[in-house]
Amino acid sequence: MRLGGFDISASALTSQRLRMDVISANIANAETTRAGFVNGKFVPYRRKEVVMAPVQSHFHNMLNDKLDASAAQGVQVTSIKEDSTPFKQVYNPSHPDADANGMVSMPNVDVLKEMVDMISASRSYEANVTALNASKAMFMKSLEIGR
Repeated sequence: MRLGGFDISASALTSQRLRMDVISANIANAETTRAGFVNGKFVPYRRKEVVMAPVQSHFHNMLNDKLDASAAQGVQVTSIKEDSTPFKQVYNPSHPDADANGMVSMPNVDVLKEMVDMISASRSYEANVTALNASKAMFMKSLEIGR
């Protein structure tokens, strides 16, 4: 028996949870100037993003899915990539990581943008919980038909 609605919601819940974890890490490291060591120098934390895509299945599964219009797919995390935007430059000559001009490279994390992304991920998570509960209720009602 295929439980398509459950599978789709479960994959989305897992993906959104990982997305919220990555956003939390970004916010936690918004002021971290020593996240790594490259070429003898400390480098700031670089913002990370979650990349998601539809679940890709094997050829025979895809053929069966195309024949069945109600076939479930779902979503999966394909990668967690680093944001390539440049680091913020802040003038703070007293900072231990300041260069000769008093400039400090700060992480490319915008806390406001992260909070908006967190709200979006949270709403998506809530929507999938609602869909999962609706699927469960319909499944339970269908079991009661035979009584």
